[in-house]
Amino acid sequence: MDIRELRYFAAVYRERNLTAAARTCFVSQPSISAAITNLEAELGTTLFIRHKKGVAPTASAEQFHALARRIIDEADAARSLFRKPSTKVTLTLGLMRTLDVPRTIALLKPLTARSDIALRLVSSDARADARIVSKSMLRDDEHFVPFWSERYVAALPPSHPLTLKEKIRATDLADVAMIDRCHCEQSAFFGRAAPRRQPAAIAQSEDWAMALVAAGVGVAIVPEGVAKGHPDVAVREIDVKVRREVGLAYRASMPLADALKDFVGKLRKQRRKPERTRQPTRSQNS
Repeated sequence: MDIRELRYFAAVYRERNLTAAARTCFVSQPSISAAITNLEAELGTTLFIRHKKGVAPTASAEQFHALARRIIDEADAARSLFRKPSTKVTLTLGLMRTLDVPRTIALLKPLTARSDIALRLVSSDARADARIVSKSMLRDDEHFVPFWSERYVAALPPSHPLTLKEKIRATDLADVAMIDRCHCEQSAFFGRAAPRRQPAAIAQSEDWAMALVAAGVGVAIVPEGVAKGHPDVAVREIDVKVRREVGLAYRASMPLADALKDFVGKLRKQRRKPERTRQPTRSQNS
């Protein structure tokens, strides 16, 4: 095994999806699939199980991930050990409050790994070289490079009566305590003819929203990437296909910062790659 295969494994483990992992690693999906196949052959175990929405890590993957992550971090530390100090260019990025943590980490790592960049993060409404925001927050004078698209789901306390339903309708939430959130497309779910709602709290971040749901304060309509990975929160589909597209927004009237040009170029190149016809395997997405 090599460090590249470990990085691809860590991306699949994080994203639970081969296509999404390929996008974050700036490679093709077959490259990710081949790396996982090689690792499984070398380790003599199955790391991921294929299902219709992506892949699920096995117990072996859970055990291997901590070791792989440590090797990756130590390799990165070794690579920078003897680098000569260089003049750094400050890059200011605005982040919207409702980004989920794993995807934000994956986005920022290629930038923080560069020795010539001093990354500075501010709120999405502050002055910045570019912003990572939902497309619904795009300004008239901005270009937009999409990163990912995700659906909205209902996040509920595990003991909530609505967990008995497979799919939640807007009318099911009449008089139900709700956790409202900032910069959220949930209004498309409720619509104009919204039922009576009981806002129990307003969450300023996704982690805070999930903490309030887990504590039993109320129900939240959140992006699926935010809800997954929280063992104390139950997730249910909603009957309206509400989605959000998250990406990089930058002003059309000003040249993109040099530090971001390569980053954006790789993203655009990755999204233009055509899908290849391939036979499904036990560790491949549908």
